[in-house]
This record gives sequence, structure tokens and C-alpha cells, in this order.
Amino acid sequence: MDNTMMNATTLKKKNRNQAKFKDGLTVALMLLPYATLFSIFIALPVAIAFYLSLTSFNVIQFPEYRGLFNFINIFTQDPVFLKYVLPNTLKFALIVGPGGYLLAFLLAWMLAQIQKVPRTILALAIYTPSMVGGVFMSVVWRTIFSGDESGYINAFLLDNGWIDRPIQFLVSPDYLMNIVIIVALWSSMGVGFLAMLAGILNGNEELYEAAYIEGIRNKFQEVMYVTIPMMKPQMLFGAVMAIVATFTNGYIGVALSGSNPTPQYAAQLITNHIDDYGFIRYEMGYAAALSVVLLIIIYLFSKVAYKLFMDKD
Repeated sequence: MDNTMMNATTLKKKNRNQAKFKDGLTVALMLLPYATLFSIFIALPVAIAFYLSLTSFNVIQFPEYRGLFNFINIFTQDPVFLKYVLPNTLKFALIVGPGGYLLAFLLAWMLAQIQKVPRTILALAIYTPSMVGGVFMSVVWRTIFSGDESGYINAFLLDNGWIDRPIQFLVSPDYLMNIVIIVALWSSMGVGFLAMLAGILNGNEELYEAAYIEGIRNKFQEVMYVTIPMMKPQMLFGAVMAIVATFTNGYIGVALSGSNPTPQYAAQLITNHIDDYGFIRYEMGYAAALSVVLLIIIYLFSKVAYKLFMDKD
């Protein structure tokens, strides 16, 4: 009798282990495509960048290991980085990041208050610049801020007698960075904006009804106490997307000014500095070290976003 019970128990354990193995194998096979793509396109490039950041590499010769030499040079021997690139990047990020994020939320909330047809048309119009920003910069913005009489702003100022000669907006350090910020804000309504709009439109109407019963009296209180807490996942997604987009938007200054480095480093951001060393000077080790610095900055800003919008439960 005891042997029969022991055999039955052993058989149950064996069947349970086999079931667990099959479940684990199924999960592993389902995750395999994602894990493969993640490893090839994210994990492996990041690992290579970390390795190259510790070397001197000019694309032709084999990388020569130099330890933390590149990182020491960034913060002690690179006056362009310390004087122009880092301040420009922080200024750009602190204005365009929160500014574009708040603008995206405000526009999404306003669109949610109107009818479906005009909302769809306006949402498409607002989202479009994030997809065709490069074309608009080449055709529209460079024409608007052109440094001769054909530029719309210069033509307007000249016609009204406010200036005597055209202003070189796109090569002057007094104007270029501010223009880059304006263009970046204009083109910042990307997928984060759509996520916020979807979060507002799919909110639970019962929460709003309950909030008004509890004493909410106006739209501001509704947004602060119902809308934002209800759509924290979309707010977090929008924040992370805004952070990544802000720190990788260096192409705007180059596209407007037509050169890298930008004139007098007026709009030189860290991504421009990486391109300068990596694809113009071919100092790949130093460019990789700058990329690692950028990755760390984005990670730190993303941690702040997670602290603000991640559920505490």
C-alpha cells in the first residue's frame, strides 16, 4: 500500500515537472523572437558602444584599449563640449522636453473636448510635423528664416522699415538656438501626443461623475484630480518618448544651418558632437564615449519620469 502511494506521488511530481517544463519551453519560444531582435538591435550595439568607448578607434586600425581616457578627455580636455555642447543640450532639453510635453498634453486635452470629425482632422494636422519634419525644415523653415530678402521674416521687417539689411538668422549665434527650440516644439507632437489623446478619450466616465458628486467644481480640478491620475501609463509613455526625442533632436540645428558643427557652435548639441567626431573626424572611440554619456543622461532623466508617473502600488 505504501509503495503504491509513493509511486503515485512520484508520478504526480513527474507529471507536474513535465508540465512546468512544457510551460517554460512555450514561454521561451514565444519570447525568442523578441529576445533575438532585442539582442541584435539594442543589447549588442550598446555593449559594442561601451567597449569602443574604452578604446582609440579610427575605423581603419584595430581598436586600442585606453581605459577611461576618453571619458577623462570629455570632461577635462574638450572645451567645445564643456563650453557649448553641454550647456546647449541642457538648455534645449529643459525647454523643449517639459515644454513639448505640456503642450502635447494641453493639445490632447483640448482636442478631446470637441467632436470626432474635427478632432481627427486637427490631430492629424498636429501629428504630421513629427513625421515630415525634415522636409518642412528644408522647404518651409529655411525659407521663413532665410538670410536674404526672400526670407519671409526678413521681407516683412524690411517692408516695414524695422531693419536696414537682412538678418542672418540661421548663421547668427544670437538667433539660431532660439529658432531650433521653436522648430523642435513645433515638431514635438509625436506618438506621445497620440498616446495622451487616446488615454483621455478612453477614460472612465464614471470617475468623472463620481468626482463631481464628491465636490469637483471646474475643469482644472477635473484635470488635476481625475484625468492625470487616471492616465498615468500614457503620461509615463509620453514623458519617456519626449526625453528620448529631445536628446536626439540634434539634426534640427544642422538641417537649418547647413553645417556640422553649427555656426560658432551656437546650436551644437551632444548628438551633433557625436556625429562630428564619429563621421567627420572618424574618432569612433571618442564618439562612442560621448554616446555612453548621452545614454547615461537619458537614463537619469527617464528615472525621474518613472518616479513621477509610476504607480506606487
